[in-house]
Amino acid sequence: MLIDVKAPELAESVSEATIVNWAKSVGDRVTEGEHLADLETDKVTLEVSAPVDGVLKDIGKVENDTVNSGEVIAMIEQGAGDTPAGEAPAEDAGKASKPKHSGWGEGSSASPKLGPAVRKLLSEHQLQASDVPASEPGRLTPADVRDHLASKSGDASSGESEVTLPASERTFAEAGPGRQNRAVPMTRLRKRIAQRLLAAQHENAILTTFNEVDMKAVMDLRARYRESFEKAHSVKLGFMSFFVRACVQALKQFPEINASISGEDVVYHDYFDVGIAVSSPRGLVVPVLRDAQTLSFHGIEAEIAEFARKAKVNALSLEEMTGGTFTITNGGIFGSLLSTPILNPPQSAILGMHKIQERPVVVGGEIAVRPIMYLALSYDHRLIDGREAVRFLVTVKEQIEDPSRMLLDV
Repeated sequence: MLIDVKAPELAESVSEATIVNWAKSVGDRVTEGEHLADLETDKVTLEVSAPVDGVLKDIGKVENDTVNSGEVIAMIEQGAGDTPAGEAPAEDAGKASKPKHSGWGEGSSASPKLGPAVRKLLSEHQLQASDVPASEPGRLTPADVRDHLASKSGDASSGESEVTLPASERTFAEAGPGRQNRAVPMTRLRKRIAQRLLAAQHENAILTTFNEVDMKAVMDLRARYRESFEKAHSVKLGFMSFFVRACVQALKQFPEINASISGEDVVYHDYFDVGIAVSSPRGLVVPVLRDAQTLSFHGIEAEIAEFARKAKVNALSLEEMTGGTFTITNGGIFGSLLSTPILNPPQSAILGMHKIQERPVVVGGEIAVRPIMYLALSYDHRLIDGREAVRFLVTVKEQIEDPSRMLLDV
């Protein structure tokens, strides 16, 4: 019985996804729940799992193909390929006797398994399966083809041969001998980021106001309680929890900063869902701290740490990155001294944190060296006046320079 393998249901805000890679090839035995493929949306990477035990009989969508929510991408023959108890599969039984990198030359008793990604690579590079050494007996993988191409590319640089790269990763030498350019298609996430940034610039009246904050009080407090905080809550005490709490206090005083424009209406939010910009291998993503006004310092730090962990392995869910009423981004972790962050629509404001640097400042009429951070607030001037934006940023500054205000809610 043939069973459809379907793309997962996507969120309402996500219309389609792209096949990133297949973990299995046609003819492979699979078990229910086993990882089959990865799909990339403009927000997250989703995993497709086998719905039943059986053999993967057909793959209808290959790498880089676009799929819609619930679309059939492959078929599994349920129950096929079952091996009687006590008997080892013939393929597995023969693996020990076959040498690694056995290849597919004439006289080979094995017939290669070629998945859609492998067939596509072979076609693009005008290769035969017999040209490529295999890392697994009886099976050729995309990595085998890429390794083969890399070795041939090395030969080409020595003048022995030439490799033609596919249109999806084209290298050309118009810049002169030894100066090459390489064109690689943008990922779906990068395309979406580009679209949103352009839209934000075109559709909002963005203005940025700046201030500086003395980080000494927070740094002293953090140094004093860092070890006991980590011991009590099993999470490190960073700076972000202070800024989240400070921003929530300021947002309560200036609700326009937490609002958004919808058509001709202004939508005010009586909750504070704070987006935290996080770097991932796929680009910048913004998971959301829901109801940040209810979170403790260790609750904020724990959620942000989990966001960072998930971002590294592309495991953030659509729900975790949907919504948000205000965003905080920290370019200081990369060494940025000052920047003008771009809005994260439909939000009306975003706070930019930056690198902490010791500077001479006047304190109580005397020059002192203090750890100073520049803050930047970009905002939509259609909704937020300069006065509110400046006062909001001053409120954040006051909270950070006197952390006891956060405890007293003043």
